[in-house]
Amino acid sequence: MTAPESTSASPDKATPPAPSWRESLAVYLQPRVLIVLMLGFSSGLPLALSGSTLLVWMRESGVDLTTIGLFALVGTPYTLKFLWAPLVDALHVPLFTRAFGRRRGWLVFSQLLLIGAILLLALTDPARSPLFVALGALLVAAMSSTQDIVVDAFRVESLPESEQAAGMASYVAAYRIGMLISTAGVLFLVSAFESTGIGRHAAWMWGYVAMAALVLIGTITTLLATEPEQSVRAEAATRDEDALTRVVHAAVGAFSEFLARKFAWVALAFVVLFKFTDAFSGTMTAPFVIDLGFTRNDYAAIVKGVGLIATLVGGFAGGYVARRYSLVASLWIGGVLQALSNLVFAWLAYVGVNQWALAAAISAENFTGAIGTVIFVAYLSALCQNPLHTATQYALLTALAAVGRTYLSSGAGYVAETTGWPLFFVISMLVAVPSLILLAWLQRRGHFEAVGPVKV
Repeated sequence: MTAPESTSASPDKATPPAPSWRESLAVYLQPRVLIVLMLGFSSGLPLALSGSTLLVWMRESGVDLTTIGLFALVGTPYTLKFLWAPLVDALHVPLFTRAFGRRRGWLVFSQLLLIGAILLLALTDPARSPLFVALGALLVAAMSSTQDIVVDAFRVESLPESEQAAGMASYVAAYRIGMLISTAGVLFLVSAFESTGIGRHAAWMWGYVAMAALVLIGTITTLLATEPEQSVRAEAATRDEDALTRVVHAAVGAFSEFLARKFAWVALAFVVLFKFTDAFSGTMTAPFVIDLGFTRNDYAAIVKGVGLIATLVGGFAGGYVARRYSLVASLWIGGVLQALSNLVFAWLAYVGVNQWALAAAISAENFTGAIGTVIFVAYLSALCQNPLHTATQYALLTALAAVGRTYLSSGAGYVAETTGWPLFFVISMLVAVPSLILLAWLQRRGHFEAVGPVKV
């Protein structure tokens, strides 16, 4: 499928030359992009501490599987963070806002609270007080998701349009590395502590203390950064308003401004569906690999190990594509590639148990998926250019984007059971068609040319 030409393009307007590959790579060394990279590490670090890593600790402590299963609920703040995003947009944090600014004040505040929540979780005992563990994990998730809200707003407001994709690629790479350290890194660290003669519970405690200390990387980065100019202008524009008025304006304005745009509902449908093809097939990747006859070690080494490398490389490739081509052309490239990558799994279903084939399939899927993710997030960022409520709009859009991953893909298992694996992955490719149709429709009506910064 090729991208149709936009009818709104003006033949008289000179097209700026595409940046060279050197210029496209040099953007990753810009100070603003490096700041976003370090903040990405800080955002990715705490996710597993209230999730998969915590579940390993609980199981080793003898907590029953029923209780462990209920701990999936502590991730709720990540899903509902848009509900308090208007508070982050509108309210000042006493002392912190005055000392560091509107965004940086919230960043330092949320990071210090996150450190405290991780330390609190480190002091709990899963074997004796799972309720206190749940409370600590919920606090970690709440503070982590609050940090995510501010980091997203800071990234969108601090990076010019030409650096948005590179910033997101750096953010995604560092986020994954942060997750890796808080999963495999913690497990290795706990084992190292145990090898010195420290008891298991104490080893886990010090492992979590070490993770709390690593959050300081994000805090130091925040202190070295400067407040985004857009945020400074927004702060000046609302200085005379009381706190309640600012919150109401942030919440209502985020909705009303977006819905007032032309073709807003079509754009929202596109946001929901663009990554659906990835989510639909990704839900079944683990059972597919095991069904074929691969071992758990194969899954860990290839799907997680090789897949992580492919994701990191794909993220930077996505940043390169988005910088070199227009936003709509980049979305076509990302959308088509992530859809076609599902056919590699259909091929793997015929090949069977072959480690090299699995590595090739996982690499193709993660590489193209990361390209699509970076370009897609560059598009979401372009939709959130009013600094009065950047955090609220971005949180809402990412919540909508999660609908496909969380709800629409829930029937993937039924489809796989009914059709078999080869046909399932062909269907996984075809579910991308509605999003590509919406992309063509929006392009023909000039939607992407209309997307741009909104002044206060």
